[in-house]
Amino acid sequence: MEPRFDLYGNKVTASFVKRMSMAAKVIDDSPLPAVTHELVKIRASQINGCSFCVDMHTKDAAHAGETSVRLHLVAAWHEADVFTEAERAALALTEETTRVADGGKVTDETWQQVRKHYDDDQIAALIAAIAMINAWNRLNAVAHTPAGHYVPGQLG
Repeated sequence: MEPRFDLYGNKVTASFVKRMSMAAKVIDDSPLPAVTHELVKIRASQINGCSFCVDMHTKDAAHAGETSVRLHLVAAWHEADVFTEAERAALALTEETTRVADGGKVTDETWQQVRKHYDDDQIAALIAAIAMINAWNRLNAVAHTPAGHYVPGQLG
């Protein structure tokens, strides 16, 4: 795939993505478990078909010690027993939030599970993380940012 647009080579989009990265630091510094944050980014990116983000976040997660079994099963998390109840709640919220544009909604059952496993600050970070990765997915999908060459840590 050839890139359509260099997000970092244009002053407007470079400034925008810099500010998005700064906003993402709020999530990174939150009490949301880092592994949960990576799982959220991977699952939303899979749903949105953002190969650059799938590449980036699976590599970042592996670099941070995530197992290949869990990484391979994120796409089929419903049937996998390698995720905790809390992670499953976060993945369900990610799917339902990401699919809102498809006529979906966040169900009461999912919300109850999220409330059971996360405190208010973690929920705030989870909601922000889902919104942020969906925005990144759309930027990279439109720009056709190529996947496969990301090195963990290269973007900060």
